[in-house]
Amino acid sequence: MLAKGRVLAISGQIGWNERGALVAEDFPEQALQALRNVIAILRAAGGQPEHLVRLTWYVVDKGEYRDALSALGRGYRSIVGEHYPAMTLVQVAGLLEEGARVEIEATAVLP
Repeated sequence: MLAKGRVLAISGQIGWNERGALVAEDFPEQALQALRNVIAILRAAGGQPEHLVRLTWYVVDKGEYRDALSALGRGYRSIVGEHYPAMTLVQVAGLLEEGARVEIEATAVLP
């Protein structure tokens, strides 16, 4: 499907809260907070979760991702709903923020 509208590029979000502190040490909580941060930025720009067209997940351990799939699925649906944009998972050697386990960047097309 061809999407038409304004393109919104959301830079990588990690699992930190509004005070700039990581919400937890564990992967699932960090991942869900990062996703909440993506959606908060999307909403601030006037978008909704269904406007997402791409998510790229950068993880430091793909095993942690696999182990958390059930919790991630439940959390994803509670945050994003039943919308599933194109997604890519990339394992990286590390992230810039000390203690960060996952970073999510997104692209949305706003009407």
